[in-house]
Amino acid sequence: MGTSTDHPAAERPRTLSPSRAGDFMTCPLLYRFRVIDRLPERPSEAATRGTLVHAVLERLFDDPAAERTAGRARSMVAGEWERLLAARPELVELFAEEGADGPEAAEGAAAAPAPERLARWLADAERLVERWFTLEDPTRLEPSERELFVETELDSGLTLRGVIDRVDVAPTGEVRIVDYKTGKAPRPEYAAGALFQMKFYGLVLWRLRGVLPRRLQLVYLGSGEVLSHDPTEADLRAVERKLLALWEAIRRATETGDWRPRRSKLCGWCDHQAFCPEFGGTPPPYPLPLVPAPARPVDAVPEESADGRQGRMGPV
Repeated sequence: MGTSTDHPAAERPRTLSPSRAGDFMTCPLLYRFRVIDRLPERPSEAATRGTLVHAVLERLFDDPAAERTAGRARSMVAGEWERLLAARPELVELFAEEGADGPEAAEGAAAAPAPERLARWLADAERLVERWFTLEDPTRLEPSERELFVETELDSGLTLRGVIDRVDVAPTGEVRIVDYKTGKAPRPEYAAGALFQMKFYGLVLWRLRGVLPRRLQLVYLGSGEVLSHDPTEADLRAVERKLLALWEAIRRATETGDWRPRRSKLCGWCDHQAFCPEFGGTPPPYPLPLVPAPARPVDAVPEESADGRQGRMGPV
């Protein structure tokens, strides 16, 4: 019997993207499920709407500047949905008659018949696209690149990769990295976490081209806000150090198979609760060979601090 293509053979992680870095920081076990076990996940209405809106905002720049109007962008939504559906037929299941599962169902979306839910979902996408015009003027923008795949290898051997929504280059050579978000902007105390992805992109582009980005910009269509940050070399070097420490933690977990779940409010959106110990589940058998920890010499004595207590690492 042939091997199923639904579950590709497990491999040791070789690269790091902003999304996967975020997964590990959110929950190491989620990282394992997605990267090593490659467990399937159901598409969600919110994530698919984000993909649709991104496609419209990318393709709008194919038109001459004068034609990049809100009406034109709204009219593109239905066509881009058909294009997306042709590429991923499984998305039709989002609007099956029985309704959505999970947190979206709690908002009442599951109660409406499928055609009405689809129409409302498309209307929401149109509103997000239209709101973009209150934040930026595409008739005055000529992006240098859109949906730019970037990849670079650091001196340590770690490969970083990702896809940048838009890169703008001023006549003076200054670079702005822009990312669209269909959700709402975070509260100020969480802004640093939101900017991590953008600093990741800034680091990769800096390493690739030798040009420090002048501005990192997050455009939140859900709340109509823009979050900007002008990075310094110190900012990006700090992100690089953080990524190297994160990668070392991922390497250790990969070798030992010790992937700790971390419960949070995001668990409500996770497709893998059936395999998660936090919800009474059992992870699938670990698909990679384990690397045993080096044996400790019998006569080894724990190093002690000056006051006689066993020394321990302080907070990182």
